[in-house]
Amino acid sequence: MREFIITTDNTADLPMEYIKENNLRMAYLGFNLEGTSYGENYEEQITPQEFYAKMRNGAMPTTVQMNPVQAKALFSSCFDQGYDVLHITFSSGLSGSYSSGVIAQEELAEERPDHKLIVVDSLCASMGEGLLVHYALKLKKQGKTIEEVAQWLEENKLHLCHYFTVDDLNHLYRGGRVSKVAAVAGTLLGIKPVLHVNDEGKLIPIAKVRGRKQSLSALVDHMEKCMGSFQDNNPYIFISHGDCLEDALYVKEQVEERFGKKEFLINSIGPTIGAHSGPGTVALFFLGDKR
Repeated sequence: MREFIITTDNTADLPMEYIKENNLRMAYLGFNLEGTSYGENYEEQITPQEFYAKMRNGAMPTTVQMNPVQAKALFSSCFDQGYDVLHITFSSGLSGSYSSGVIAQEELAEERPDHKLIVVDSLCASMGEGLLVHYALKLKKQGKTIEEVAQWLEENKLHLCHYFTVDDLNHLYRGGRVSKVAAVAGTLLGIKPVLHVNDEGKLIPIAKVRGRKQSLSALVDHMEKCMGSFQDNNPYIFISHGDCLEDALYVKEQVEERFGKKEFLINSIGPTIGAHSGPGTVALFFLGDKR
């Protein structure tokens, strides 16, 4: 049986050291910022702090989805090295990356029938996608086959809960997530929305909270409501943030105190997601009975 490798999108927002340690291969969704286009290896060109500083100073980045040609090149390179591929994509509810992966899959099924390629729509975003990848890696290390890992992902991806809040509603307005009236009024009144990713993989506002600390605590409140039967089978908690590590650590402490969780991975939200969520975003990811 041929060994398989796991690939995913940079929208999983996993740390570079994690990516290297686990031999992950990445598909890159690029972005444009102040007249410069960034793609693969953008981490060598701009840090998260620099990216968010530019946004705070008024820069308005735009993003570019991965196309089928890029997806095919990634998968082909893995085939050339002797691997089959399990590819976990950014949510189809937020991007065309899954469609690009499927198109590449169909072409390679004809051109490289000796290799196996499975493309899974994570219906997840940021480190929610990253946490799903993390579970896939754990299963692979346990000796599960590519089919067994893919089946687990399909059966469990809608248990991957995402809850997040933003500091500035105007970035969500630019992305069409809230109305202009809501953005202006919310900013004036100090209203912080709480959003989640639903079963279709789309961003949905679910609550409005007055004040920053209250919005961060609300993420943990929703975790308590949603974990259900996963309370004792939820070892890994991921948290991502838009250049606001102190707030991410506050959420971590709340989760530790209330649920006794010990294994956390915290990382910056990358530019592809951050272009739409903005600086000051904090997101919490865990397994639950339902999203």
